[in-house]
Amino acid sequence: MSAQDPRTPDELLDAVGPAFGKLRRTSLLEVENPISAKDLSRTLVLNLVLEHSREPGAEVTVGKVAELLGTDPSVASRMVSDNIKAGFLVRAASQQDGRRTVLELSPQGRELMTRFRRHQRDAYDYITADWTETERLDFARLMLKYVDSLEALKDRGLAKDS
Repeated sequence: MSAQDPRTPDELLDAVGPAFGKLRRTSLLEVENPISAKDLSRTLVLNLVLEHSREPGAEVTVGKVAELLGTDPSVASRMVSDNIKAGFLVRAASQQDGRRTVLELSPQGRELMTRFRRHQRDAYDYITADWTETERLDFARLMLKYVDSLEALKDRGLAKDS
């Protein structure tokens, strides 16, 4: 640790919030072989559609995208429309309610997500290149555990239902 790094457990834990803020400001655009800012924005929507349509019978609508993003439906609609125009998403009739339109990834959208996942892994490898293998794996395990804990907040009654 450098002279500016937290030294006590409280200082370390207090530094986590600002560190997460830096993560949000430091994008994957700044590492080797960057992905475009436009595609980075698009992958946010594509990932939600992928993640929330995995369960049998699960369908994702523009309204669901807005809910998951915590944004106004008009903003989500513009983001979805951009993905459709780019050829990454397609609208389809709901299998549960033919009056409803759902979102699905196109083959191009799946290919973009494959490239993005590869880019995320390359970025992780690039950023942590001077870490030991143990540090890299420990951090990965703990990050996944942290995300699982975020998801579990709803089950524990500590998070507002989306």
